[in-house]
Amino acid sequence: RERAIVPRLRRPRLRAPGGVSFPESRLPDTHRRGVAYALCAYALWGLFPLYFKAVASLPAMDILAHRVLWSLGFVAVLVSWRIGWRWLPPVLSDRRVLKVFALSTLMVFLNWAIYIWAVARGRVVDASLGYFMNPLVNVLLGWLVLHERLRPVQWVSVLMAAGGVVWLTWIAGAPPWIGLSLAAAFGLYGLLRKTASLGAWEGFSLETLFMLPFALLYLGWFAARGEATYPGLPLTMQLLIIASGPVTALPLLFFAAAARRIPLSTLGLIQYLGPSVQLLLAIFLFGEPFGGAKALGFAAIWAALVIYTGDMLWRGWRAGRAPTKV
Repeated sequence: RERAIVPRLRRPRLRAPGGVSFPESRLPDTHRRGVAYALCAYALWGLFPLYFKAVASLPAMDILAHRVLWSLGFVAVLVSWRIGWRWLPPVLSDRRVLKVFALSTLMVFLNWAIYIWAVARGRVVDASLGYFMNPLVNVLLGWLVLHERLRPVQWVSVLMAAGGVVWLTWIAGAPPWIGLSLAAAFGLYGLLRKTASLGAWEGFSLETLFMLPFALLYLGWFAARGEATYPGLPLTMQLLIIASGPVTALPLLFFAAAARRIPLSTLGLIQYLGPSVQLLLAIFLFGEPFGGAKALGFAAIWAALVIYTGDMLWRGWRAGRAPTKV
């Protein structure tokens, strides 16, 4: 019987249908697709301030409640079309799965609430700092919990980025609670989704189902008091609120699909795309202050990103050139 023989690599090898082994990074349905999903997710998240600035005249909790409602409506249509709902009854009877997704729901709810508040208060730079911190949280969780290994060059880049974050924290003169809260909540969310037993579609559907009762109670309470804001809004604003469904669901679905295909350390690397776009929008479009001291801290983070990316691309190129013998 023929066996596939490949050079010894640190990355796990998976077997293709033809009996030939490939490094994980060369399988289009695993690593490469995961990277593509992650790029889509973080590019969309980078553009989030544009949307939330457009609806910033509404109370943050109103936006959050409608975001839950319309996200569930949007994802329900997609799930009905793509996979159906036969998976739901077994999941609702599995306590372990419900506990995991109750925690992931709490993390994403906190992330949403803090981010909406920050953008509405003109704190987009602070929010972007949180997402610059988040890759470090991902790397730390991947190392501590999932036992993912980092090479020396990658540790150097991680330490450089950590130094940049420490510098930004120090010059702020106060604990950056917005950034720390966003980083912690989304880092834990990524870990929970990576280790969860449900796929992207099923997981996000379950999370929005968990949040739905709270959103309905909030909106119903103000509707009963005659203080509901949505019916009196202009048509353009009503359409923007409805758009919160796809605006929210699409990047989360991309993220969940990416988290199940690539290591948390790689996910943390790509995540720098989102806060970089947010930072550029905050400075050049919204006019938020960004002095030389802050620029120094961000420069350290971007230098770390260049080192990390270069090392990963170099090793991927070498792995792609390695001959495969059959």
